Amino acid sequence: MKGFEEKAVKKVIETPSFCSLLYTFSAIRLCFKIFVVICYLQHIFSNAVSQTDCYVSLSLPTASPETVRTKTIKNCKDPVWNETFCFRIQSQVKNILEMKVYDENTVTKDDLLFTVLFDVSKIQLGETVHLIFQLNSKTQEILEVEFASESIPVPPEKLVTNGVLVSREISCLEVLMDNRWTKKVPSEKDFLFSVKGSYEKSQTLSLGSFWQPLKPLTFHYIKYNLSELCMALAEKKPHFCSCTSGEDKKDCYASLTIPLDSLPFSEKVAVAKDETINLHVKSNDWSRNLDVRLEFDLCTEEKSFLQKRKKFVASALKKALHLEHDLQDHEVPVVAVMTTGGGTRALTSLLGNLLGLQKLGLLDAISYITGSSGSTWTLSHLYQSADWSHKDLSRPIGEVRRHMTKCKLSCFYLESLKYYAKELKLRKQEGYQISSVDFWGLLLEKALDDGKNNHKLSDEQEALSQGQNPLPIYMILNIKEDYSLSEFKEWVEFTPYEVGFLKYGAFIRAEDFGSEFFMGRLMKKLPESRICFMKGLWSNVFSYNLLDAWHSSDPTQRRSLRCTQHSTVDIGEEPSPSDRRHELETYLVSPECGIMGIIRRILTERVMVSKFYNFLKGFQLHNEYLQSKNFCIWKDTVLEHFPNQLTETAEFMCLADTAGYIDISYPPLLRPERKVDVVLHLNYSSGSQTLPLEEASKYFQKQGIPFPKIHMSEEEKKNLKECYIFEDTETPEAPTVVFFPLVNDSFRKYKEPGVERSPAEMAQGDVDVSTISSPYCLNSFTYKGEDFDKLIELTSYNIQNNQHLILQALNSAIEQKRQHKK
Repeated sequence: MKGFEEKAVKKVIETPSFCSLLYTFSAIRLCFKIFVVICYLQHIFSNAVSQTDCYVSLSLPTASPETVRTKTIKNCKDPVWNETFCFRIQSQVKNILEMKVYDENTVTKDDLLFTVLFDVSKIQLGETVHLIFQLNSKTQEILEVEFASESIPVPPEKLVTNGVLVSREISCLEVLMDNRWTKKVPSEKDFLFSVKGSYEKSQTLSLGSFWQPLKPLTFHYIKYNLSELCMALAEKKPHFCSCTSGEDKKDCYASLTIPLDSLPFSEKVAVAKDETINLHVKSNDWSRNLDVRLEFDLCTEEKSFLQKRKKFVASALKKALHLEHDLQDHEVPVVAVMTTGGGTRALTSLLGNLLGLQKLGLLDAISYITGSSGSTWTLSHLYQSADWSHKDLSRPIGEVRRHMTKCKLSCFYLESLKYYAKELKLRKQEGYQISSVDFWGLLLEKALDDGKNNHKLSDEQEALSQGQNPLPIYMILNIKEDYSLSEFKEWVEFTPYEVGFLKYGAFIRAEDFGSEFFMGRLMKKLPESRICFMKGLWSNVFSYNLLDAWHSSDPTQRRSLRCTQHSTVDIGEEPSPSDRRHELETYLVSPECGIMGIIRRILTERVMVSKFYNFLKGFQLHNEYLQSKNFCIWKDTVLEHFPNQLTETAEFMCLADTAGYIDISYPPLLRPERKVDVVLHLNYSSGSQTLPLEEASKYFQKQGIPFPKIHMSEEEKKNLKECYIFEDTETPEAPTVVFFPLVNDSFRKYKEPGVERSPAEMAQGDVDVSTISSPYCLNSFTYKGEDFDKLIELTSYNIQNNQHLILQALNSAIEQKRQHKK
C-alpha cells in the first residue's frame, strides 16, 4: 500500500465534557516496517511433517477498511519479511492495530496462530520504535516490528465527539457512466461498483439504452480513510480485494481500482475488447449535521417535561404530606417507580400498584416509571391515553381483565395466522430484519388488544406534552451473539422522545429507531414500528443461550467457563506514564483449542435473535474513551479494552430482555443527569423476591454508582413484609429505595388498610403468589376473573397499607434537598 506524502501540525484543543467540535490537524502517517518476524514459530499439528508457511496480516479498521498482508514464507521456522505498510490515522480516535500470524494451508482454511493487538498511540509523533512481542515464552516465539510515526499536511478534519464516540467527516462519491458507446454496443451490461467501508458497500449499474441517461451511483465513506473504488463486470462474479506487494494479482477480477484520495477526476476506461465507455467519478464533502445526539445530558424535550412535571409533583406532595407552604423548585424531589419483568403477572400487578398510588393521591408525585418485559405491556397500554393518570384506572384495568380472561385459542386460528404472515411480509418490505420476536409481538397484540393497533412509541409524547403523566422508560439489553450476558451486555433505554445507549452517550429520536445510520447520519428512514413489535422486543426472552440460562439460575457462576474463551494475555512492556494513561495495553490473543471452541459455540448459540440496524455504525471510539466518567460507570463487559469489537463496529444491534442478567429497570434512573431521589421498587419476579434487588445493589456498588447496600437476614427473606426502606445516609447521591416484594402478608386478614375481613370474606384474602401451583406463574397467559381481581386487590392494598413508609421516604428526600441547598 502506498504511503501518503501530506503533513500536518499536531494541535491540542481543550473541549467541554459534553458534545463539542474538535478541529484537529491529525492525519498522521504511521509506517509499520516488519523486518524480522518469529523465531521458531511452528504449528503443533504440522510440526511432524514440515515447518510453518507463515504470513502476517495487518488491519487498522479506523484508518482503512482493507486488511493487508505480507508474502508467505514457505517451510521456514525463522521467516523474515522486511516489508513496509503505511496507514493514515486520526489521532483523536483509538487506533488499535491487529497483527495476525497465520500458517498458510492450501487444503483447508489457514490456521490462525496468534493475534497481537497494539495501541498505535504508544508511538509518539516523530519517533521510530523497534518492538518485540513475546508470542510464546516456552518456545521463545517472538514477533519483531518496527514502527515509525510522522505528521502529514492535510486540511483540518472537523470532528464531533462526546469524549467516547467520534464522528468523522464524510465524503460523497458520485459515479456516472456514459452509455454513449464509441464502438459497436454489445448486449446490455451490468457493472458492479464497490467501496469497502462505505455505507452502500456495493452497487450495480446497468447500462440502459442510448436515449435513456443513467443516474449516478453514490457512495458515502469516511473522508480520510484509505478507501478505493473497485469496478468490474457483474457477470464475472468478482470479489474485490486490495492487492499488496506480497499478493498474487491473478485472482483479482476488478477491472478498475481507483484510490479515492486522488479524486476528483474523470477517465475513460477500457472494459472489454472493442468496447469503450466514459466513467465519471467525483468526490464531494458531505457536511450534513448529525442525526445522532452525542451527549450524556438529557435531551431538550425531557428537560422541558421535568420543568412542567415539577408543578404536579409539588402540588401532590403538598397535599399528601399536609405541608403548610408550597415547595420551592429546589425542594421538589425526583420520585420514580421501578418495575421488573414477570409476564402477565407483571402486567396485572403493576396496574394494581398504580391503582394504590392513585388512591393515595401519589401518582402525580411520580416523575418516571421504568419497565422491562411484562411491565412494558402495562405502560404501553396506559400511554395510549393522553391523561391516563388523571382518570379512574378502573377502565384500563377492566380492559386488561377482559383480555386476560378470554380464550387465547383464537391467536392460532387460520385467519390469525394469515394476518401474522401479512404483517410480517409488510414489515420485511419496509426494510426490517424479520425474526420470531416479531411473531411474538403479533401474538401479544392478538392476545392483549382488540385488533390491529397502530399506536407507536413516539405517539406517547402527547401524554407528556403538559407534564401531566410520569415519563415512561422502557429498558432492554444490547447483546452479542457469541457471548453470554455476563460477558457482554449494554443498557439501552427507550423513551417517547429518544432511544439510546447509556454507556456511549448516543441517542436518536424514537421515531427513527430501526432506521439505517452511518457515522451519525440518518441514511435510510424506515417507518416507525407499531407498538406490538416494540412490546415483543422489550419482552424478548427468546435470545438467551445456554450460558445465559445457567447464569440466571445460579448468578454466582457468572464468570464460569472462561476456558472456552480465547486466551487473552497482557504482553505490555511497562505501565504507561500518568500523562498517557489513555494508552491500552498490548494484548496477545490465542484461539481456543478445537474442542473448547466447539463447546463454546454450542453454549453461546442464540437460536432466535432480534436484530435492528445499529445507529452507532461508523462511529469510532475516542482515543481517551476509557477516561470518560460516563463510559466507565457502565463499563462491565469483557470487550471494553478491545474497541475494534465494541458495538460501533457492528451492522446490527441484538436486543434482549434484561431478565437474563438482572430482572431490573434501574439503570436509566441512576444516570447522574436524572438526579432521582426516591425509587419505589415494585418487584414481580419469579423465585426469590429479594434476589433482583440484591443483585442490583452488588452490580451498582461494583460500578461505583451510588446505591444503598441491601442487608437482609435469611429469616427476613423467609418471612417477607410488604415494604422495606433502604438508604445510604453516607452517600447523599444514592437514592432511597422503597422496596415492595410481591407477597401476601396482612392482606390475608385485611381487605383494606385497617379494615378486617369477616369470616365470609377470608377466601378473598387467599392469594397464592409464591408457590409453584400459583395461578400467576410466568407461563400462564389466561387468568380466571376471580384470580385477576385478587391480584389487583392485593397489589393495590400493599401500596395503600404502607402509605406511612412512602411518605416517610418522601419527607426525608425533601428535607435532604433543603439541607443540600443550605
